[in-house]
Amino acid sequence: MSEDRNKILEETIKRLLRRGAITNLQKIVNKTHAADLSVVFRNLSVNSQRKLFDMIVDYEQRAVLLSELSEYTFTDFIETIEVEELLDVFDHMPADDVADLIADLPPEKADAVLEKMKTEESEEVEDLLSYDDDTAGGIMVPDFVALSEENTAREAIESLQKDFPDVEMPFYLYVVDEHERLVGVVSLRQLVVVKPGTPLRDFMTTDIFSVKTDMDQEEVAKIVARYDILAVPVVDDNNRLMGIVTVDDVIDIFRQEATEDMLKMAGVGEEFVETQSVVSSTRIRLPWLFASCIGGILAFFIIGHFENTLKQVTYLAAFLPVIMGMGGNIGTQSSTIVVRGLATGRLVADDLRNVVCKELCIGMILGIIYGGLIALAAQIRFGAELNTAMLAVSVGLAVLSSMSIAALVGSLVPMVFGRINIDPAVATGPFVTTSIDIISVYCYFKIATQLLGL
Repeated sequence: MSEDRNKILEETIKRLLRRGAITNLQKIVNKTHAADLSVVFRNLSVNSQRKLFDMIVDYEQRAVLLSELSEYTFTDFIETIEVEELLDVFDHMPADDVADLIADLPPEKADAVLEKMKTEESEEVEDLLSYDDDTAGGIMVPDFVALSEENTAREAIESLQKDFPDVEMPFYLYVVDEHERLVGVVSLRQLVVVKPGTPLRDFMTTDIFSVKTDMDQEEVAKIVARYDILAVPVVDDNNRLMGIVTVDDVIDIFRQEATEDMLKMAGVGEEFVETQSVVSSTRIRLPWLFASCIGGILAFFIIGHFENTLKQVTYLAAFLPVIMGMGGNIGTQSSTIVVRGLATGRLVADDLRNVVCKELCIGMILGIIYGGLIALAAQIRFGAELNTAMLAVSVGLAVLSSMSIAALVGSLVPMVFGRINIDPAVATGPFVTTSIDIISVYCYFKIATQLLGL
């Protein structure tokens, strides 16, 4: 439904742009959520994007639109916006979103923006920019509610109303000592159910889930998801509260990491194809396809080694596609399950033995089932002509071997990569399928040669 609505919105906007129906366009643009407009922006020219942007009256909507644009779209569109106009939009954005957008600006424009921003805000943004983009410090929000443990519940509520009206995540109040070190956390529910005169230290939660500023964003996201919290505090090495990572950022992290894993598994890099030039895309895909090429050459030599076997029983060639295909499919399934499990935290590298044994058992069971099925088909088709059942047995055993080894390789390789701190996603796709193809071909011809006495 959402895709259909966005498609209708895009077609309507394009039609009104062609007609120059400014009044109707303004009504649609200002009634449409900026997140939906960001989807439409991807398929418009820069001039059309600028026209729509100028029609947005609410600066907060402009801010949401800029923060929702893809890096590729943002980079082109931002060239049309002057520094002063950009500053007006940034005034309506959280500091962490401002830092993300400034990081994507050309260096000259980024410096100009930082120079003209208000001193306090500029320092806040520069502090965020000092952290790596994919760490807790790089994605944290520096605006949070932090109160002394001596404050009472009444004072905390008054402080929320007076001093923190614009805080992005007011659902948690963080309690700090005189050195700004995190000592506890209070939820809004706790705050409103206790007696007004109760000090925060008497009912705050001291068992706190916190992360360090240099923790990888994927690990931060796993913590938020595992403990079902709306935000997680970010502390430095001295346990001083520096900021918080909110659940909306966690959703973006999971989407980003899942996309990167999928692209890595396919051997096409970490970015969407529209953000890559032809040269860049070619350079990224070249080594992975080279691995497939080398695998194909090795398979060619293996088949050549069993040339006499093929000459004597040419029917063996008919089963090569199904044997390699079944092995490749179950290998991809196993590697995908393991990579996804490692990415979401449901699996850890220490589970290696259990995971590999389980996938191997599954591969063997499926191999027996499909090996028997394909062997039966081989016997029905070629049994009478060859006057032997050994071809069917050879094909069945080859399928069993191929699927068992594929499940083993597909689960073992990413688990080993995860244990040695290499991204498991790079172990799938071309790498796994190519190695499985080579092993499957060798096992098939070796088994057939022995059983058929060739």
